[in-house]
Amino acid sequence: MNHWQAAWTVFVKELKDALRDRRTLMAVFVSSIAMGPLMLVVLSSLVGKFEKRAEAREIVAIGIEAAPTLRNYLERQTFTIKPAAADWEARLKDSKLGDPVVIVPADFEDQLAHGQAPRLELVYSSANQRAEGGVSAIVRLLRGFDQEQVQLRLLARGVAPGTLAVTRVDEHDIADTAARAAQMTGMVPIFVLMAVLYGSLNAAMDTTAGERERGSLEPLLATPASRGALVVGKWGAAFALGLLIAVLSCMSFLPAQSMLRSESLAAMFRFGWVEAAWFIAVLAPFAAALSALMMAVAIRSRTVKEAQANNVVLTMAVSLSPMIGLFNQEGESPWNLWVPPMAQSALMNRILKNTPIAPLDFLPGVVVCIIVTAIALAFVTRQLTRRAAQ
Repeated sequence: MNHWQAAWTVFVKELKDALRDRRTLMAVFVSSIAMGPLMLVVLSSLVGKFEKRAEAREIVAIGIEAAPTLRNYLERQTFTIKPAAADWEARLKDSKLGDPVVIVPADFEDQLAHGQAPRLELVYSSANQRAEGGVSAIVRLLRGFDQEQVQLRLLARGVAPGTLAVTRVDEHDIADTAARAAQMTGMVPIFVLMAVLYGSLNAAMDTTAGERERGSLEPLLATPASRGALVVGKWGAAFALGLLIAVLSCMSFLPAQSMLRSESLAAMFRFGWVEAAWFIAVLAPFAAALSALMMAVAIRSRTVKEAQANNVVLTMAVSLSPMIGLFNQEGESPWNLWVPPMAQSALMNRILKNTPIAPLDFLPGVVVCIIVTAIALAFVTRQLTRRAAQ
C-alpha cells in the first residue's frame, strides 16, 4: 500500500466515523445552516419595525392643545399627534413606550406671539433604544418649525430669509446599495467563520484525542501505513467536514433572502451564487489551516474534554479576530490580509460590498494558511511518531 492509498483509506475511515455521530453532526449542521439566516431574518425584522415607525409618522406630545401653531405645522408635515398615556414616564423607562415624548408649555402661543423662544422638552430614556432611535427625527422636525417661524418673522419685517443663510450644504452619499447593505449585514462573514470553526472542531478532536481516549490510536499506529499518511488522512476528513459546513452555511443564505421582512434590506442585500462561490473560495484555505491547527492542539490531549479545554484559546481567537475589523472605524489595514481569520472576514466583507478584489489580495491569506497547515501537520506527525516509539 503506497502513501496516498493509505491516506485515502484513513480519510474514508475517519469521515465515516465523523458522519456516524449523528447527534453531534446534526447539531453542527443545524447551527451552521440555521443560525446565519435566522440572524438575517431577525435583523430584517428589526429594520422593518424601524421602517414601519418611520412610515407611521407619529409623534407623542403633552400639552399640544396649547400650541395650535405647532400643531398646524406638524399636521402639514403629515405627522399624527398622539396624546401621551398617564403613566408615560414609567412606560418610557420600562421600554414599553417606543417614542420620545414632547412636552409643550402652557404659555407656548403667548411666548411665540411676543417674540420669545418657548422651551420645548423632549423626554426619552437612553436605556430605551426604540425611543432613543426616534430622537433625531423629532429634533429635525422641531428645528424645521423654528426655521419656518424665523422666515415668517423676517418676511414680516421686509427682510429676505436668505439673508441668514451664508452657505448651502448639499449632501451626496457616494456609497452604493451593496456597501450600505453590508453595514447591516456585516455579521454574515462572522457567522460563516463560526460555522467552519465548530464544523472542524469536533472532527479534529475526535481523530486525535478521541482516538486516544477510546484506545484505538495504538492499533492504527501498528499498521504499515506511514505516520504522514495517517495524519493526512485524518486531516483530510476534518478539513472535508469543515468545508462541507462552510458550503452549506453559504448556500443557506440563498433561500433566506426570500424571508427578509425589510423591503429596503431585501432590495439592497444581494447574495447569489457568485457571492456564495467567492465565500467558499475564501473559506477553503482557512478551513484547511484551522483543521490542522486544532489537530495539533488536541493531539497532546488524553481525552476529548481535555482537547476542548485546550482549544478554548484557539476558538476565542478565531471568534474575536473578525470583531477587530468590524469595529475598526479607520477602515481596513494592509496587514489585515495577513492574519487569519481577519483576512477571510475582510475579503468576505468586500464581496458583500461589491468591492473589486485583486488576485494578490487573496495571496497573503492563502500563503499564511498553507504555512500554518504544513507546520501543524508536521507537528502532529512528530507526535504520532513519538507515541509509536513508546
